[in-house]
Order: sequence, then structure tokens, then C-alpha cells
Amino acid sequence: METGLLIAVLAVVGLAALGVFVLVFRGERAGGRLDEVVAGTLSAQQQMAERLAAQERGLRELLEARLAAMQKHMADGMLKSTDRTVATMTDIQKRLAVIDEAQKNISQLSTQMVGLQDILSNKQARGAFGEVQLQDIVTAVLPPSAFEFQAVLSNGRRADCLLKLPNPPGSIVIDSKFPLESFQALANAPDDAAKKVAGRAFVTDVMKHVTDISQKYILPGETAESALMFLPSEAVYAELHANFREAVEKSYRARVWIVSPTTLWATLNTVRAVLKDVRMREQAHVIQKEVGILAEDVKRLDERVASLKRHFVQAEGDIHQIETSAGKITSRTDRIGAIEMEDGDAALPSPAPGEKVKLVQGGGE
Repeated sequence: METGLLIAVLAVVGLAALGVFVLVFRGERAGGRLDEVVAGTLSAQQQMAERLAAQERGLRELLEARLAAMQKHMADGMLKSTDRTVATMTDIQKRLAVIDEAQKNISQLSTQMVGLQDILSNKQARGAFGEVQLQDIVTAVLPPSAFEFQAVLSNGRRADCLLKLPNPPGSIVIDSKFPLESFQALANAPDDAAKKVAGRAFVTDVMKHVTDISQKYILPGETAESALMFLPSEAVYAELHANFREAVEKSYRARVWIVSPTTLWATLNTVRAVLKDVRMREQAHVIQKEVGILAEDVKRLDERVASLKRHFVQAEGDIHQIETSAGKITSRTDRIGAIEMEDGDAALPSPAPGEKVKLVQGGGE
């Protein structure tokens, strides 16, 4: 808008200059009027210049005000942008710290996984791993008196854990087995044919452990008629029960019950309930015995109370007799005190020689 106004002013100035040129050109005709025209033109030019200067000042002030407002707006925008940038950088730093911590945890977990793989790749270490897991579960559920680790049986075999239960059913052996190689071969089989071969090897491995437990740890008269085979892997247990039910049924017929950490936990809780019931029955016998002894004590107490009651009755009779004698004595004393002297307070005449004084006799003792 200000640019258009400036163009208009310049156009007016140009027209004025053109008018002056025309007037000068016609000066010979105008004669004396030329000076007046020039003076008017100069006056108009001066007024126009003043207006132009005023408009220029207004335009400059407006531009300066707008420039200041624009600078302030840009400064505010830069400040807000800086605050947002700082907040974003702070958030990024926090996220980077979390990522660094997660990477450390991942590194530690990777190290632990490598260590676990090293343990599971060695049969002896894998067996120790299963035994430790078995011990942790048993000690967490049962009291120390209910189990024994590495117990030696009469046949010289050493059981991983022996649950001490009363007859029936008797003590139960838990043996830890971990058929990992055949399970991994089954899990990594590339096709159906390879899976079929790996599945047969897996079943053969499991049934070998079942047969060993049945022959070594089920002893008539010493242990229960069954034993437990502990698989320290839920994945192996799930694969066996999901896809090899025939092997599981064979283990049942061999009286070997296959358990995982979860099912062993439930089984041991059942064992604990059985032990608690046995202890309650034992305590019931003790309580019954004590009640019988207490009944005898009550009977003796009743006899002694009856004897004491008889003594009280006899003592009451004796006290009554004593009270009767005391009453007679008191009565006689009163009669003696009531004897009146003859002639008032005069003394009684002395009896003649050989004369007896006759007193009033009272009855009774």
C-alpha cells in the first residue's frame, strides 16, 4: 500500500514538472503570468514535498514498528524453539541412558545364556542343574524331616531325592533326568522325515530313563510301588505329553510318573497334605491317651472328694456333740448363778456335823 502511494506522489510531481515545462514553452504567450504560474507551481511542489516527507516519516515509523514486531516475534519463536530443543535433547539423553542400560542387561543376559548353554551341553553339568532345581523345589515345599537327598537304598543305588512317607504308600524316590540332545534334535529337524527319526530317538531316550528308574528305585518293602522321574524343563515335558502319549502311557505301566517343575510342585503339595494328615492322626492318638489319663485323674479326684465329704460329715457330728456339751455346761452355770441365798444376802448356815448339803440336781451329763 505504501509503495502505491509513493508511485502516485512521483506521478504528481512528474505532471507538475511537465506543466512547468509547458508553461515555459508557452512563455511568450503568457507573458507576465509566467511568474505567477511558476510561483504557484513551486508552492504546490513545496506542499507536495512536505506531504511526501510526512508520508515518508509515517512510512518509516510504520516499517520500524513492523520490523520491531517481526524481530520480537522471531525472538519469541527462537526462544520457544530453543526450549523445545533443550527439552528434546534432555529426553533424548534419558532415552539413550535407558537404551544403554538395556544394552548392558542384554549383554549380561547373553553372557548368562552362553553360560547356561555351556552347562546344558555337558551331561554331568546338566545333571547337576536338574538336581539343584529339584532340591530347590523340594526344600521350598516340604519340611526337612520329609525328604533326604542322595539317599542310599538297600541295593546300593543312590537316589537324587527320597520322600519319607508312611506306609502306605511308603517312601518315594525322585530321580532327575534331562534328555536334552534328542529333544533339541527333534526341535531342529528340518523336515517331517527328520522329525520322525528324531521323535523315535527322543522316545527311546525317555523310555531308557523310565526303565532305569523302575528297576533301580522301586524296591518292594522298602519304597513305594512307584517312583517319580523329574524333567527340569517344561518344554520337554510339554512335547512328551503333547506328541508322544504312548511313551507316557508306557511310563504309567512301568509305575514311573513323569513330572515337570510345575507338576512336581503340585505333587509335593499333595505329599505335604498327606504328611499333615498323618501327623494329625498321630497327635489324635496322643490326645486320646492323655484324655484317658485325665479321666483316671478325675476319677481319683472324685474318690478323694467323697472321702473328704465323709470326713466333713463326721466332723460336723463331732462339732454338734461339742455344741451340745457346751450348752449343758452353760445351762448348769446359769442355774448355779441363779441360786438365791436365804434371807437375802445372809450367809448360809453352816451345816451341822455330819449333815450334807443338798443341791438341786440337773439332768444330763
